[in-house]
Parts: sequence; structure tokens; C-alpha cells
Amino acid sequence: MKLRAAEEADLEALSAVHRRAFTPGWGPEEIADLASGPGAFGLIVEAETPLGMILCRALAGEAEVLTLAVDPAARRQGVARALVAAAAITARAAGAAAMFLEVAVDNDPAIALYEAHGFVRAGRRPSYYDRGGGIYVDAAVMRLDLGGTSL
Repeated sequence: MKLRAAEEADLEALSAVHRRAFTPGWGPEEIADLASGPGAFGLIVEAETPLGMILCRALAGEAEVLTLAVDPAARRQGVARALVAAAAITARAAGAAAMFLEVAVDNDPAIALYEAHGFVRAGRRPSYYDRGGGIYVDAAVMRLDLGGTSL
């Protein structure tokens, strides 16, 4: 496995991983829109094919995980752990003192992953995720202290 910074040429690969991980997944245009914003950065893990990706932004001393996606066939192999760890390091290097994310309250594996990295629950967003068919799921807001404001 190789973890590296995502580039513009990776938009299709990032989108393909996201579409395999989520329904509906994001297309290349949606990923490009997020990735082109101020402070945005992306990371990708690949072997023969892309296995996982994370998109984040770091601005004004804070970072946010916009999305984390791992191909279902590559789950439980350390891909997400590597992406979260690398994203935290990248955000810290960009001057972020804390990192935030939202995760569905019923996504126990993701919550366990984030807690293993030191994230703690910092709030809740009611009916944040639309699962379709009138079903909405709350999001847990999670925070990771990246340790101060300077390197």
C-alpha cells in the first residue's frame, strides 16, 4: 500500500472509491469542488488500484474531515487508520490546533476508528444524514486536539 497526497489527476480515482464506499457517492465534479476550496487537501491510499481516500480542509487554526472513504473490499486492512493519521499530521502542519468531523451515530466501526485516534464526541447534529425514504440519522460531531497552534 502507498499513501500519498492526491492530485488533480486523481479525481476519477477518488470518485470511484467514494462511489464504491457510499450510496450515492460523489462524482469527480463534487470532489473537485471541495478539493479546490481554501485550505483543502486530499490523500489517497493505493495498491494496484485506489483503496481509500480522505478529503479535508485546514483553515483558521481548525481542520475538518470532509469525507473518508474506503473501498469495501479493502476495509479492516488499516487503510482508514493510515488516512486519518496522515490527515491529522497534514492538518497540524497546516497550523490546525483541532480537527473536526461528523459521523453517523449508527456507524459504530467509524466511531471506533475515530475514538482510537483520540477523537471525542463534541456535539450532535439532528437528522444530518438523509438515508432516503424519509429516514434521517443524527451525526456525532467529533473533535481531535492536534496540540497547540504552532509546530
